[in-house]
Amino acid sequence: MSGDFAPVEDVAVNEHAAPVRETVVIDRLGHLGDGIAETPEGPLYVAFALPGERVTVERHGSRGTLVSVDIASPERVTPPCRHFSVCGGCALQHLAPAPYTAFKHRLVEDAIAAERLDATVDPIVPLPPGTRRRATFTARRTETGTALGYNGRGSHRLVAIEECPVIEPALVAALPRLNRLAARLVHPKDATRMIVTATDNGLDVALVGARRIDEAERMRLPAVAAELCLARLSVNDELIAMIRPPSLDVGGTAVVAPPGGFVQAVAGAEAALAEIVLAAVGKARRVCDLYAGIGTFSLRLARTATVHAIEGDAAALTALEAARRFAKGLKPVTTERRDLVRRPLSAKEFARFDAVVLDPPHAGAKPQVELLAKSVVPRIAYVSCNPSTLARDLAILVAGGYAIDRVVPVDQFVWSTEVEAVAVLSRRR
Repeated sequence: MSGDFAPVEDVAVNEHAAPVRETVVIDRLGHLGDGIAETPEGPLYVAFALPGERVTVERHGSRGTLVSVDIASPERVTPPCRHFSVCGGCALQHLAPAPYTAFKHRLVEDAIAAERLDATVDPIVPLPPGTRRRATFTARRTETGTALGYNGRGSHRLVAIEECPVIEPALVAALPRLNRLAARLVHPKDATRMIVTATDNGLDVALVGARRIDEAERMRLPAVAAELCLARLSVNDELIAMIRPPSLDVGGTAVVAPPGGFVQAVAGAEAALAEIVLAAVGKARRVCDLYAGIGTFSLRLARTATVHAIEGDAAALTALEAARRFAKGLKPVTTERRDLVRRPLSAKEFARFDAVVLDPPHAGAKPQVELLAKSVVPRIAYVSCNPSTLARDLAILVAGGYAIDRVVPVDQFVWSTEVEAVAVLSRRR
């Protein structure tokens, strides 16, 4: 199998250097999904190339733009999306399922091994494509109208999309409607972000960086939102229309997230993460949920335990509190707004809890983990979207006397190089 590839813009490319065309053999995949060829000049990184392949590239320093695959790997498959290799959303659609899963698993294993931790990584929990309920699109005004899509790989060039096998079918079907909305509100010069979530009651749409709207347009937009079958519309942090509450089912509790606020991108991934967390906590009666967000874990934990939920984002905490007030069958849930980087909980504050759950952002939770490691909390469940910072923080906990009972990867972001994981720990000394 061989073929030609559209040139891909890359931030590492020196546009002023004359490209050199050469043929190389790919040795391995890097952690960002690039094929890596060892050359006399050092490693050459080639997007969309696979181990064992002989490829022709145009070389720009340490980067190679794939021109053709001269000898293909048996692990190469036909990408399911026409926009692949141009759109920057996916990196691994060309890799067969088994080696793709092994690659994702290895990302977590390598991060754990880099910290010299004694932990076996469980098999990855797979998620199918077409299940992502949340997407962030970019809209720009062009010479021919308005384009809606994703940024190209390593660039700010917009790739208008007509399909996306990653997101839910409801989002794909809505693309023409969303484009019409973008045409009304896109900034005349700059890019506008459109955050769209498929909720139980319809699409929740939040535009950021849209053009300024006058009072007349503000009055017209609720009718536009209804015509486009939106549940809620927000523009530049202003609520414009709420046709129906855009609620999400969080373990049997209806939650209305703040406009554009964080939610787990795939409902199936959220359920898988929650199942692991609940099993880790077990019969704990008092649980502290750090970085609680809208209550993804707190509201589930409260079915069997009293929960203290801590979150720095006021809007997310308000959503959690509102959901708790109307929920039935929950044990007490208390909330606290707190910046856990500037003011992490002390070891003494953890003394009243039987278990701690934490789901920090990409940077991890080093300041908080350093104090958690000094606590006597029996059980910890650490949910992470970054294997490197997860491993770093686990090393701190292990040095403080915790043991890693299991690490479970969850493939929430299909065909990307991102992977979620849950680490379960217990105090040994």
